[in-house]
Amino acid sequence: MDDIVKQAMAKWPNVPHCYGWLGLDARGNWYMRDDGAQALGGFASGVPGSKGSLLQHEKLIEFIQRNYTVDDEGQWYFQNGPQRVYVELEATPWIWRVNADFSIAAHDGRLAQWHACWMGENGWLYCETSIGFGLVHTQDVGTAADAIERCIWSVAETRVAELPARYAFVTSPQTLEAKKKPVQ
Repeated sequence: MDDIVKQAMAKWPNVPHCYGWLGLDARGNWYMRDDGAQALGGFASGVPGSKGSLLQHEKLIEFIQRNYTVDDEGQWYFQNGPQRVYVELEATPWIWRVNADFSIAAHDGRLAQWHACWMGENGWLYCETSIGFGLVHTQDVGTAADAIERCIWSVAETRVAELPARYAFVTSPQTLEAKKKPVQ
């Protein structure tokens, strides 16, 4: 975490958390979701426009990724100064890039060691690694298949709906937060 972020957290410890405004898609892209995008539906709903605007500012993306972490409930967030900006996940908290030598890097560039692979009924390939659980990027499925064919990696079947509980991650912190609020 950046030192400037730690200083802001100490200076302003009671800033309310932010929900629904940031999303990570199944290809490792970050999206900013304004009120209009949120009104169209959930981040992973598939409704046109509900993802919001693709972030393209390199320094902003790097800042988000340096300060991307998880809370005790499995909700991933970006620590933006004193404020937690919870991330809506289209699939998983990590998106894996697979290199020609079968090494793995996360969407933020962190290297990881492969532990296991899972194939969901949706045809997507997931990997458990030394830094967490995530989805293999669609462009790298061919390389991953090569690792499986060469018996470097093994793969088992799984039900996609079971993955968040098994790997302790929340795909929609916004939905979870809404469930916690009392009905008026």
